[in-house]
Order: sequence, then C-alpha cells, then structure tokens
Amino acid sequence: MSKLILQIYRVVVPKFIRKRILARNLRRSILTYYTNLPNKPDEDVVQVLDYLKDNPIAVFPYHFQNKYSADDIEVFNDPVKDLRYVLLDGKRLYFKKRWSNKRIRHSFNELTKEQDLLSPHRYLNDNFKIEDGEVLVDIGVAEGNFALGAVEKSSKLIIFETDQEWIEALNATFEPWKEKVQIVNKFVSDKTDSKNTTLDDFISPGEKITFLKIDVDGAESRLLNGCKRILTSQASLKLAICTYHKQDDEKEFTELLQQNGFETSHSNGFMLFYYDKKMKEPYLRRGLIRAVK
Repeated sequence: MSKLILQIYRVVVPKFIRKRILARNLRRSILTYYTNLPNKPDEDVVQVLDYLKDNPIAVFPYHFQNKYSADDIEVFNDPVKDLRYVLLDGKRLYFKKRWSNKRIRHSFNELTKEQDLLSPHRYLNDNFKIEDGEVLVDIGVAEGNFALGAVEKSSKLIIFETDQEWIEALNATFEPWKEKVQIVNKFVSDKTDSKNTTLDDFISPGEKITFLKIDVDGAESRLLNGCKRILTSQASLKLAICTYHKQDDEKEFTELLQQNGFETSHSNGFMLFYYDKKMKEPYLRRGLIRAVK
C-alpha cells in the first residue's frame, strides 16, 4: 500500500474500524500459520486455536472470560475523597478522579479476568502465594488490585507507579494501611535520577524483600538490569514478572533468573498481545514467569 493510499485510508476509515480489520487479519494469520505447520501443535496451543475458530481475537483467547460482565460491577462514590471505588474482597479500590462509572466498570472487569484461576496473566497459584509477613515490592501497580489483595498478609508494601492520577487513587486505597505501605512515584529502571531509580539503589543492601511483582509495559528487561545485586545476593526471593509485552522476554528472563539460582515456571496458557505492532510468528506468548529461590 503506497503512502498516499495509506493516508487516504486513515482519513476515510474510522480508527475503530481499522482496529477491527487489523484484528480480523491477525486472527486469520494465526490460524493459517498453525494450520500450515508440519506437526500438530501442543494441546495448550490447540485450545487457543479452537477458541479463535469461533471467536474474535482476544488478549485472553479462552472461554473463561465469557462469565464476566462489566454491567454486574457496582461503582460507589466517596464524597469525602471525591473519588469513585469498587469493592475488592470487601476493601475499597479507588480509581482515577476523571474516570466515568462506565470506564471503571470496564477496567475492573478486565482486572478480574486477568486474575481468574484460568488466566495466563494470573500472578499466584496454590504453590506460589503471598505468605504472612511478606515484604512485597509491586512495580507497575496501576490500580493496585494485586497489592490490595496482599496488603493484610504483608508486613510491608513498597509500590511504584509513575502516573500521578493513580497516585491520588492509591493514596486513598491504601490509607487504612498507610503505616506499612510506601507509594513511590518513580520509574524503576536501569538508571537513577530525578524520575527513575534502580531497584538496587532504592533497596539498601541490608534491607530484605521477599516478593517482587513486575509489570512495567515492556520495560522489564531494563528493570532487571537495575536489580542485579538483589537477584544475585538475596538468599530467598519470590518473583513474578510479565513476559507478554515482547516476543523474546520469556526465554531471556527464564535464562537470566535460572542463572541467578531461581527455579522458574510459567503461567498456564497463552496471551495474544495484539497491541504490540511488532507481533510476529508464533504469535502466542506466555503471560508471566513465577520464580523462586
């Protein structure tokens, strides 16, 4: 497609229709790719293909998501804080002030899908869980649902978030536990300056952390480069890190963690992170790695 025709296409065809066309074409490409493989795919891949044969492309290409409905979510208003919230296990989870009820329902519905027992994005399972007394570092906390679920068991929570609008909501969410929750408005990366910090610089050598959760929208490798001391020196540590943002993250992170003495496993199933414009064969990506040492 020439640049001129592409420009005309973008002007004439609304963005939401272009997205549908791209999603439909990607779905077709995935099915064609696996159909043409010389050997039958593994059973966990077949489950995804069976879903795609009868359904549009989805980040979680499984039927479990069909049981969730945003319309079932009740949004409450806190007139004192001038913020809206939903209830998560009886605890208030606040959202950005400018968000409408509809957007909050949609967002919380997606968060709930994400942590379903069958989800490839679920952080915890029966063998990998938050224990009493954990010192949890949650990097890329956003709404704070994972940290909120862990706050009562944890002895200390350090949560990193760069979006100032989320900082207001997080302060409201964790106000009942403010004595043990530290909210940090910085990027965690491979350098330390006014807007960034490495985890090695932020966590002093004598300070112990026991659980590290990382979901930073594709900047995971930079973060790992900035916490080499923690990965190598801590005798025991649990780590959950997202691997779906980039094609090779699962392989690279698995090798790095195993080299540093961790036993690793990946979450069940696959994600189709079709928001990545660099997405390519074989398309399917594991959601995250769970690592323990």
